[in-house]
Amino acid sequence: MTQNMQASGCPFHQKDGGQTSLASTNNSDWWPNALNLDILSQQDKKTNPMDPDFDYAAAFKSLDLEAVKQDLRELINSSQEWWPSDYGSYIGMFVRTAWHLAGSYRKQDGRGGANTGNQRFAPLNSWPDNVNTDKGRRLLWPIKRKYGNKISWGDLIVLAGTVAYEEAGLKTFGFGGGRLDIWAPEKDIYWGEERQWLAPTANRYANDQDRKSLENPLAAVQMGLIYVNPEGVDGVQDPLRTAQDMRVTFDRMGMDDEETVALTAGGHTVGKAHGNGKAENLGADVESADVEFQGLGWHNSEGTGNGANTMVSGLEGAWTTHPTKWDNEFFYLLFTYEWEKTTSPAGAKQWEPINIKEEDKPVDAHNPNVRRNPMMTDADMALKMDPEYRKISERFYADPAYLSEVFARAWYKLTHRDMGPKSRYLGADVPNDDLIWQDPIPSVDYVLSEAEIEDLKAKLLNSGLTSVELINTAWDSARTFRGSDYRGGANGARIRLAPQKDWVGNEPERLAKVLAKLEEIQAGLAKKVSIADLIVLGGTAAVEKAAHAAGVNIKVPFLAGRGDATQEQTDVYSFEDLLPKHDGFRNWVKEDYSVQPEEMLLDRAQLLGLTAPEMTVLVGGMRVLGTNYAGTPEGVLTARVGVLSNDFFVNLTDMKYNWKPVGKNRYEIVDRATGATQWTATRVDLVFGSNSILRSYAEVYAQDDNKEKFVKDFVAAWVKVMNADRFDVK
Repeated sequence: MTQNMQASGCPFHQKDGGQTSLASTNNSDWWPNALNLDILSQQDKKTNPMDPDFDYAAAFKSLDLEAVKQDLRELINSSQEWWPSDYGSYIGMFVRTAWHLAGSYRKQDGRGGANTGNQRFAPLNSWPDNVNTDKGRRLLWPIKRKYGNKISWGDLIVLAGTVAYEEAGLKTFGFGGGRLDIWAPEKDIYWGEERQWLAPTANRYANDQDRKSLENPLAAVQMGLIYVNPEGVDGVQDPLRTAQDMRVTFDRMGMDDEETVALTAGGHTVGKAHGNGKAENLGADVESADVEFQGLGWHNSEGTGNGANTMVSGLEGAWTTHPTKWDNEFFYLLFTYEWEKTTSPAGAKQWEPINIKEEDKPVDAHNPNVRRNPMMTDADMALKMDPEYRKISERFYADPAYLSEVFARAWYKLTHRDMGPKSRYLGADVPNDDLIWQDPIPSVDYVLSEAEIEDLKAKLLNSGLTSVELINTAWDSARTFRGSDYRGGANGARIRLAPQKDWVGNEPERLAKVLAKLEEIQAGLAKKVSIADLIVLGGTAAVEKAAHAAGVNIKVPFLAGRGDATQEQTDVYSFEDLLPKHDGFRNWVKEDYSVQPEEMLLDRAQLLGLTAPEMTVLVGGMRVLGTNYAGTPEGVLTARVGVLSNDFFVNLTDMKYNWKPVGKNRYEIVDRATGATQWTATRVDLVFGSNSILRSYAEVYAQDDNKEKFVKDFVAAWVKVMNADRFDVK
C-alpha cells in the first residue's frame, strides 16, 4: 500500500458493495415525498433470529419465575466492578431502567411502552433522558443469558424494576409477562421533530402559555421518566409552571393527578440523581460512540467514569434519607423543610433543604462515612406548590399505607398499560383483579355449531338491513383495534356504548338502526348470542354474499366467542383516544388536516397490523362493496356496486382515463377520448395508481387471472381485522 492508501484505507467503493450506511444516498432520496410504506413491513421475519415455530408464551410458561426473581434479588444487592452500584444496591438503577422503557408509552396512538423491549435500539437508547439505562440492561445480561428464550428483554426489565421495589420493601401489585421482543427499531413511531435536547419550549408548544398545546406526539427528547425539564421550564425554576407540563405529559401516559403524584414521589423514594462532574466530559451517545465503547455511550472521562463519577441527568443527590428503602421519607423531607434553589456540581439547577438535621441527610452513595444533602427537582417541588398536587401529597404524607397502595397500582399500570387485555398476560403473578384500564370483556358461555352459524347468517341477511349497513357496522366496530397497545377491536361490542356510539365516524343514526335490529334478532334467539358476535357475523355474511355474486364460491371464516362489555367496564375518557378522525378504507376524513389522507391511511393500516398488500386489497374491496362513509361515490370505480369484483383495480390502472383535480381532495376520472367524467375519486383512491409500490400491488389485483385471488385475499384480510383482538383464542 502507498502512504496515501494507508491514510485513506484500501480502496473499496460503495458501488462495489451494498448500501450499508444510512449516510449514503437512499432510494427514497429520488422521491422525497414518497409514502413511508416501510411501516407496514417493519419487524420483518428476516430480522428475527428466532425459529419460525418459536412460541414465546409456551417458553415463558416453562420458566421458573421464582428462580428468576431470586437471581434478580442477588444481583440487586451486589455491586459489579464495571458499573458499581449506589449504596451497594441496584434498586434505583433497575427502577429507572424499567420506568424509562415503560414511560415511553403514549395513549393517543398506543405506541411506545415496554411491550417490545425497544429500549435496546435507537432512538430510545440514545435519548439524553435515557442516559445509562442500557447499563441497567447490561447488568441484567447474565440473567437473560441464563434463562434465554424463556424471558424476553421487555419482560425481564419490567420484572427487575418490580423486584427492585419489593427489595426496597414495597408490596407490589403484581407482574404479567408476555412482552415480545423486536429485533430492529420501529419505523412507525413519530417521536417529534426536535433535534435539540431541552430546546426552548416555544419550539414545542403552539402557544407557550397554553401548556396543553404541546406538540402531539411528544417530542423524543422529552420522553422518559418525567417528560419535563427537571431544572424547570426552559431551565427556569418555577414549580407551578412545571406542574402544568407534568399534568399534560402524564395524562398522555394515561395517568391522572393522583397517579402522577404517586409515581413522581414513589419513583424518587429510591435511588439518586447523578451529576457529580462536568457535562462537557461526557462522550457521545450510544449510537454515536465508536466501537471501543461497547455500545454503552456517554463515557465520562473524569475519574473512574462510574461510581462517584457517574453522570446522568446532571442533577446530583438522593431525594430521601434511605434511598434503598420504600418509606414515606420523600414527603417527610418535602414538607418538613424549606427548600432553596441551588446548583449541582455539574451546574444543573435543583433545590436543597435549609438547615436540615444531620440525621435526615442520606449518606454518600459510595462512602458511608459521609452524609450529603438531599435534593429535589422542579417536578418534586411542584407536588408541594401546585394546589391540586399538594392536596394529594398531604394525603399521601398522612397515610403512607395509602401511598403504597396507589403507587403499587400505578406502577403496575405504567409497566403493563400497553399489553392489552388480561388474557394476554402470562405467569403466576398476574393479579385476579379486572382493572378498567385493561378494557375488561365478559367471557361467553356458548359455542356455535356450523349449522347455527349458517342459520344466523340467513337471519341477518334477511333482517331488512342492507349488506352495506352490515359491513360498515362490523368494520367500524373492528377498526378501532390498535396493535400498538392491543386496545380496541370488535370484541366487547363497545360500539354500542359511550363514547363510541356517538362518534361521527360511526354514523350514529345508521349505527342505532343496525344495533336496534341486532338486539331484536338477539331477543328472538333460543341461544343468546352476543351482540359483538352478531355485528361481526353480519358483516361476514354480507362479504360472503358479495363474493358469491362475483362468482367465487368461498366461505368466509367466522370465529364466535366475543363478549359484550358493559358501560361500567368502559373508561369513557381513555376511549376518546381511539376516536376515528379518518378512515381511508371507507374514504372518509373528519376534517381538513395538514397530513395527507393517504398518510393517515398508512397509520391506520399499521395499527391494524396490515401489510401493504392487505391494505391494498381491503381498500379495493371496500370501494366496490359501496362502503364509503355516508354513501359518497368517490372511488367506487365499478358499475356493479355490492359485487366483490376487482373492478376498482381494473379501472384505476386503465390508461384510457386521466385524472383531473376538481377540488380539495377530489378528482375526476375522465375518458381521454370523449372527455366524459366516468368516476370521481380521492387521493386515497388514486395513490394506489400513482405510487409506484402501491401500483405494483394494484396491478396484481387488476389482472384477469387474479379475480379469484383478489376475493380470497380480501376475505383473508377481512377476517384478520375482525379477529385482531381475539387474544382469548390466539
